[in-house]
Amino acid sequence: MAAGAPRIFVSHLSGVAVFDPAGDQVGRVRDLVVMLRVGQRPPRLLGLVVELATRRRIFLPMTRVTAIQSGQVITTGVLNVRRFEQRPTERLVFGELLDRRVVLTETGEEVTVLDLSVHQLPARREWEIDRVFVRKGRKGSAFRRAKGEALTVEWTAVTGFSLEEQGQGAENLLATFEQLRPADLANVLHHLSPKRRAEVAAALDDDRLADVLEELPEDDQIEILGKLQEERAADVLEAMDPDDAADLLGELPTDEQERLLSLMQPGDAADMRRLMSYEDRTAGGLMTTEPIVLRPDATVADALARVRNPDLSPALAAQVYVCRPPDETPTGKYLGTVHFQRLLREPPPSLVSSILDSDLQPLDPDADLPAIAGFFATYDMVAAPVVDDSGSLLGAVTVDDVLDHMLPEDWRETEFHLAEEEVATDGS
Repeated sequence: MAAGAPRIFVSHLSGVAVFDPAGDQVGRVRDLVVMLRVGQRPPRLLGLVVELATRRRIFLPMTRVTAIQSGQVITTGVLNVRRFEQRPTERLVFGELLDRRVVLTETGEEVTVLDLSVHQLPARREWEIDRVFVRKGRKGSAFRRAKGEALTVEWTAVTGFSLEEQGQGAENLLATFEQLRPADLANVLHHLSPKRRAEVAAALDDDRLADVLEELPEDDQIEILGKLQEERAADVLEAMDPDDAADLLGELPTDEQERLLSLMQPGDAADMRRLMSYEDRTAGGLMTTEPIVLRPDATVADALARVRNPDLSPALAAQVYVCRPPDETPTGKYLGTVHFQRLLREPPPSLVSSILDSDLQPLDPDADLPAIAGFFATYDMVAAPVVDDSGSLLGAVTVDDVLDHMLPEDWRETEFHLAEEEVATDGS
């Protein structure tokens, strides 16, 4: 990169694509690694934490960055695919420096760090942080953004980065990652320190935290839930998919389960208890109690309106289940399934009862995992109804729940290892 390159604010680097010299994308920037130095010397930017397509995080030294321009990072093409491990002398910019409360040296006033800028030193391949974008005034919260003058100052004009805070905020870190999918944000949280992970979880709204919890390893789920106030923990569990919430509750001590269930809405608590009554790795234990259920007199237009719900997973939106009243699980008599593709081919005024797939046998709640997997493979399904002996629809099992339970228990923690040999042997 040419000497005298303009400074770059780190918030503009979050999620930026990283390319090799041939123009092939190798990953995305997830954080920056700096080393704090003695006295007032600006921190040196050591490199970037890059997430590969396999979601494996590696370290890309700045000496292998040839350009940062037009919303992309260009590398020399030589990557060390060893998993990134933070050293004691290193700090993560997004994970540890943003939202920190520091002090303006001249006035002694506390300010909040909103952003940092980096630049390349003239005639060298070394980078450092040179300026800090801060906001004066009281610290904000997850629900109320602090007001006050914002200004950019030299790194030497503030102190406090070397001290570990007890109550570091999270709003700017969350703003940096607000466009991430829940699985990717879960990956970010998994790599934060327990202290920082708790701060970020506390700042997320209930629905967002629920989505992220569903994507985290079990140990992280329990840790985060345990650090929430019980009333909020119950609210988050209610916002989760019922089957995932029941799985998480099942990992807690019995007395803690009962306390949380007593704080939930009666209907949600009843769903949790019903799901927890089934054996693990059975259709009853894997199902969600919130599939799309319609009465026989509903129209295709009604069904399509329900399918359009953006909160539904693609698997649950793939089909609707037609039942006699009541239409909350457990329902009245299950009549059959209507697949999404069939809905698209029929006139909107048509009744769903006229286009049922009634030949497909539903799953028994006691069906075990091999039987469920065989059902999905045989009929090329992404979701399947679960019906009891009385003919009532209890819920639906989706293919993602089947995969979750067929993979090793610690697959979320070890997923970076899955492609290690393949990546190492292809010469990348």
